[in-house]
Amino acid sequence: MSFTGKNILVVGGSSGTGKAVIHLLASRNATIYNASRSRGDDWPEGVNHLTLDVMEDVTPLASYLPESLHGVVYCVGSINLKPFTRLSPEDFLRDYRLNVVGAASVIQQALKPLQNAGTGSVVLISTVAAKAGMSYHASIAAAKRGLEGLALSLAAELAPKQIRVNVIAPSLTDTPLAGSLLSTPEKREASAKRHPLGRFGTVNDLAQATAFLLSEDSSWITGQIIGIDGGLGSLRNL
Repeated sequence: MSFTGKNILVVGGSSGTGKAVIHLLASRNATIYNASRSRGDDWPEGVNHLTLDVMEDVTPLASYLPESLHGVVYCVGSINLKPFTRLSPEDFLRDYRLNVVGAASVIQQALKPLQNAGTGSVVLISTVAAKAGMSYHASIAAAKRGLEGLALSLAAELAPKQIRVNVIAPSLTDTPLAGSLLSTPEKREASAKRHPLGRFGTVNDLAQATAFLLSEDSSWITGQIIGIDGGLGSLRNL
């Protein structure tokens, strides 16, 4: 699965899943354009970088991106876990802006170079909680469900242009964002046991799925929400 000659935009590649995606795609010869608030501390050589906050003006992307763009990965997200009674309207608005409006704004800026490439693939990241129903996830689950709705609508609208849009929906993954949820051996063991496959996720799990959806190997896949969740979203341990 080579990405030689392919230009890929990663948004949020400074750490966690985004950084893993950059490392994997670089190892497969992709030309990578990252946009995030800061640079990664150990990126492969040759990664292009634009300092960008998706909660602010994203129009600088238009002049930053190459003429042809073959893929977009939106790795920006949050884990805002609170009891419903402690969530403010601002919490809901921030999660929605970060996950839905941010993704939509980035895709709008990337649309012309995606069309210029002839074929393109957009990969968005949701959460298993968007469909599974989990306590303390009201704000982030609502935002990610909105992201999934955006993806399905765009998949239909952009299919005639040969631009595919898919979503991966992970369960708990070992990233800096989830650090407080996996901060002790006891928490890690309990989190692993919640999943039918007996472990929580790794950034490599998500990076591999993302690379597949960006590649020509998935050229007949669009409008899908794919659980990368150890079975948590659809299976029950007996």
